[in-house]
Order: sequence, then structure tokens, then C-alpha cells
Amino acid sequence: MTKLIMSQLPALVHALLSPKAYPDRPREIELVQTQISFVFLTGDYVYKVKKAVDQGFLDFTTLEKRRFYCHQEIVLNRRLCPDVYLDVVQIVRDEDEILIGDQGEVIEYAVKMRQLPRHRTMDQLLQNDQVTGEMMAGVAKKLVEFHSKARTDDEIASYGNLKAVRINTEENFAQTKDYIGITISAERYERIKEYTNSFMERSAQLFEKRVKEGRIRDCHGDLHAAHICFANDIYIFDCIEFNDRFRYSDVASEVAFLAMDLDYHGRPDLAQQFVASYVAGSGDRDLLELLNFYKCYRAYVRGKVEGFELNDPYISEEEKTKVFARVRGYFELAESYI
Repeated sequence: MTKLIMSQLPALVHALLSPKAYPDRPREIELVQTQISFVFLTGDYVYKVKKAVDQGFLDFTTLEKRRFYCHQEIVLNRRLCPDVYLDVVQIVRDEDEILIGDQGEVIEYAVKMRQLPRHRTMDQLLQNDQVTGEMMAGVAKKLVEFHSKARTDDEIASYGNLKAVRINTEENFAQTKDYIGITISAERYERIKEYTNSFMERSAQLFEKRVKEGRIRDCHGDLHAAHICFANDIYIFDCIEFNDRFRYSDVASEVAFLAMDLDYHGRPDLAQQFVASYVAGSGDRDLLELLNFYKCYRAYVRGKVEGFELNDPYISEEEKTKVFARVRGYFELAESYI
């Protein structure tokens, strides 16, 4: 859990740390923060409140926008977790109290979910060496089925062409330029940028082939180990809801994301088993030609996004030291794929 500076948290967050704010009066409440949300764990349920932020690639600055994206989160995540994402609930001010309920002035919205066992998420299991090749084959099977049914059309397919891919990569480099010399060296930055541009130039026909074959789909968009839980089923949760462009991608990019994250956790063997299982199940052998390119891209994205936490006023300096180390690790991993 990210360590927070409690005294600086908004009044709404303090209110939702009290059991009386909830209809079922939970005994304990744990607060977890992401770059864009406050997440309240109550034992049986999770309540996720979006921060009123504009980070360029997302805009949650108005109540109406936050309500809309809460509903988007429910709809999109039910594709892979139909029984986990329950509803969008109102947070109201009733006289002097802030509550989850229907009576009073609506001041915020939250996504309500069933709470999955945190000790069974893949990132936790990896720390205890409890992830097997069989489990990765199960994830691959679930993804093959999901991708085969995921929506695609002319608009979605356009996000796989070289122009659209280049927009994404150039955005990465533009948004990390101010971090050169802080979280990424100028040499590493330039080397990754040169590799990215040269790969796209020499692989133009392959990108075009992927579009024609229908490999560009409405994917999950944020497929890393912390978003996979092994319980009575395999749950893949917390997809990208705030920007369609980040979900509309080549399935190879999605597969590369999780493979990269397994590499980051020191398990390239599991990454190889996962990729092999996905290719066997999908018959998509061209994916292998794009794997390192998209691994590099996804590692860079993780380094970039994690780096944004360094500007978060709610995170302690102790935690920012850990964030800094993670960011450097992801950028180093990105370079390793060249």
C-alpha cells in the first residue's frame, strides 16, 4: 500500500475512513491510493473514488465526468469480471455527514466491487514463488477467448496502423522529457527512442498485416500482475476505462504487457510459458515478431506512469524513494529489450 500523508487528504477521504459512512458498517477500512483513485477496502466490498485530476491522457475534473467514467469502468470490466463489478454508488452530504447513500446532495460517485483476496493477486503470489506454468496457461487461455470475442471495427482497427502507434510512442517520449536526468538518463532515453522509431520504419508491412488480419481489438489495456487474481476463478480486473485509445490495440501489445511484467518480477520463464500458451491457443505466430517492441513500449509506459507519482502531494517522501527505484527499474528493463 502506498504510504499517505493523512493530514493532507481531502475531507471526503477522511469521511470514508469511518464505518458509519457505509450502509453495512464495516469493522475495518483500509485506504489504498493509485495515481488516479482513492480505493477503500472494507472486507466484503471495495469502493473506488476517482480523483479530480487532469493528466492529459485522462480528465476527471468534473463530477459529471467522474460519474461517466465510473459507469464505463463497470461496463468494460464486466467483460472479464462479470460478478465482481457491482454498481456505481452515490456519495452524498446529508446535513453535516458524508455518506454512501441516496439521501442528500450528491458530491461524488464510486465504483462498488466485491473485494477479491489480495494475497491471491499475481504480484503477491510471485513474491512467494507461488505462480506456476499451469496458472499462466490458464491466464493465456482466458485471454485468447477474451481477445477472440473483443470488439473490433474500422475505428478500432485504425489504432493499429503505424501512424496511431507512432502517436502513442511519441507521446511517451514527450511526457518523459522533463524526467531526463532524474529517472532516466539522456543516453537511455535516446537509445530507446531510436530503437522504437527504427523498428517501426522497418516493420511497416507487419503493422499493416496485423490490421488486415483483425488483430486490433478493444482489449483490457492495463494487463499486469497486480490486476490478475487467482481465487475460485481467474479474475482479470481494473482495465483502462478513461481513454479508449489505450485499450484499442494490437493483442500482441496486451500479451507483451504481462510478459514484460513477469520479466520485471524476475520470472522470464513464466513470461515465456505464458507467451507460448497464448500463441498455441490463438495461432498468432506473428505476435512473436512484435513481442520485444511492445515489451519495450509497455515497460516505458510503466516507467512513465509510475513517475507521475513523484508529483503527488499525498504520497510521503519515504514512499517516493520506492517509487523512484521502480521507475528506474522499468526504464532499465525497457532498454534491455533493444
